[in-house]
Amino acid sequence: MEPDRTLTDRTTTGTHRTAAAAPGAAESTAQGAAPAGTETAHPSPSSSPPLSAPSAPQSAEPPGPTVCPVGAKRFWPRSFVHRLTAPLPDVRDLLRVVREGAMRPAPETLDDIARLPCAPGPLPEAPPGTIAVTWAGHASWIVRVGGLTVLTDPVWSRRILGTPPRVTPPGVDWSHLPPVDAVVISHNHYDHLDAPTLRRLPRETPLFVPAGLRRWCRRRGFTSVTELDWWEAAELPAADGEGGRVRFEFVPAHHWSRRSLTDTCRSLWGGWVLTHCGEHARGRLYFAGDTGYGHWFAEIGRRCPGIDLALLPVGAYEPRWMLKPVHTSPEEAVRACGDVGARAMAPMHYGTFLLSAEPPLAPLERVREAWAAAGRDRADLWDLPVGASRVLEPERERSVPET
Repeated sequence: MEPDRTLTDRTTTGTHRTAAAAPGAAESTAQGAAPAGTETAHPSPSSSPPLSAPSAPQSAEPPGPTVCPVGAKRFWPRSFVHRLTAPLPDVRDLLRVVREGAMRPAPETLDDIARLPCAPGPLPEAPPGTIAVTWAGHASWIVRVGGLTVLTDPVWSRRILGTPPRVTPPGVDWSHLPPVDAVVISHNHYDHLDAPTLRRLPRETPLFVPAGLRRWCRRRGFTSVTELDWWEAAELPAADGEGGRVRFEFVPAHHWSRRSLTDTCRSLWGGWVLTHCGEHARGRLYFAGDTGYGHWFAEIGRRCPGIDLALLPVGAYEPRWMLKPVHTSPEEAVRACGDVGARAMAPMHYGTFLLSAEPPLAPLERVREAWAAAGRDRADLWDLPVGASRVLEPERERSVPET
């Protein structure tokens, strides 16, 4: 069989191929459920680091994503540890953390918790042709695009395993949410994949998850689970009355995964680009999940041009000697916003759970300073209070290239 040429130009593992379809067949079934028996095999990955910097000049025309069927059963490598380009903390690092108490803010900074911005309000209208976002806290957003309501890394629980309770409440009461049309998950850490929150959803809710997470979701009764590799996408029909579709594209990040002592890097991690596609559709949003800083941001911008809004993590970055490979600092997040070519940035991943050593207000203060130092328009930094919303106004939108 000839290799599927749409899968060979990747920054991931090189030689993935579709077992049950000829080239182009995935695109023809992308807007519906996968045909019965559709399975996609993924051979053993290559040993070269998939996030290593490109050594050759980039082509003038970036490749589009491989569009996959919704809900297809896939086969993956047993581990994704080969996707790391920096080592995970070892026993010596963990002992140093315990010795230095390096993962909690200094007690004298905890009074700042009361100053964290929190202003819950009603969800705004989201007219056709707009993207509306509401920050529920941490990495949880209510995104409305193409008439769909999408949740990112939904965590409505009061506490998660291994951390103190949340310091700000969820920005939107669960009972006030509209029907949820889809959920995207960036990775399986407890502050991003929360089983008690997902149990509140109807089991037919479409879940878009990283490679290797389908089994976890299916065990909890979800019937429409689409797992993707980097630079793969799946689509749902738009519901705004103007036709078109909403594309969910999984893009690289530098992070890791684990929920127990025995499943380190057994599932992938990454971010999501949501695009409203179609003749009259416009709007593109990037949700970064958790990630360190690196050249992959520029590659995301090259392959996904015209990003209107980037939701970028700015917290859980201290101590840098330990967290730099997996969490951007506020300054790095501002740089990443420029790398992906986003017009606006909304900071996240701070002010909800105290996961690391920086003072509670430091991420917000530093991202504002970095944004100003970069000479960016203050109006394009969406430093929302928990519970606040903002809408990309139609007159400010720019068209998104069809891919």
